[in-house]
Amino acid sequence: MQQLEFFEIPSPCIGVCQANNKGYCKGCFRSRDERLYWLKLTAADKRQVVSLCQQRKARILNAKEEETLQAANSKEVELLQPALF
Repeated sequence: MQQLEFFEIPSPCIGVCQANNKGYCKGCFRSRDERLYWLKLTAADKRQVVSLCQQRKARILNAKEEETLQAANSKEVELLQPALF
């Protein structure tokens, strides 16, 4: 039995509309095809796309956080090492 949809699932677009190096939008994290065919997707497909976007965003944010931590740790190591003249 299919669940009734009472509300339209809104597009996750936030108006950034620039692709990253993997082809995902930097604003909403949708692929080119997900953006292109959004209006033709079923409600279930839209929910799946939104879920994928949330996962992609989390992965990217975690990677950036890890990169920041590694950079901070490398700065700490530089500060702790004695200067060689």
